[in-house]
Amino acid sequence: MIILTPETKTCMSHLLAHETFDHFSFIEGEIITFGKFTMSGFLQKSFFDEPPKEEYALWKLFRDYCYSIIRGKRTPLSFRLIFSLAPEEIGRFLSDSRLDFPLSDVQGLYLNFRYDGSKLTCTTGTSFRQFIMDKSVEQAWDKKVQELFFQNGIPYELDS
Repeated sequence: MIILTPETKTCMSHLLAHETFDHFSFIEGEIITFGKFTMSGFLQKSFFDEPPKEEYALWKLFRDYCYSIIRGKRTPLSFRLIFSLAPEEIGRFLSDSRLDFPLSDVQGLYLNFRYDGSKLTCTTGTSFRQFIMDKSVEQAWDKKVQELFFQNGIPYELDS
């Protein structure tokens, strides 16, 4: 787990106006402006004629809605957004990272964005189906997130 402090304006642009994070599953979020807006990305399968295979919606389905809440002359009082690498992407991540790690053991690879009214942070996280001493997946995920920020021109400081 690492904590990145990205340059707020650039990162917010990538979160709300670019496709940078669109391929992530949106787990949940909360935006506080004049009211509190709470969202769950959990797909309600009974809503669909043909139920989706995925458990969570992708961020791209929520991005415009969140932008409509946040845009304006005043910044939000706070927000938090929780993303996870989409399940079908986890296998590719393990392969690309040359990790000999069972896909079935990985529950999630997370990005948690939090804005407290003055500072934006992004925290990485990993979750496994059982306790694991091996930190190679966590370290590779931390590196991958830093690469994602760097490749998209999102400046950040690494907090210790």
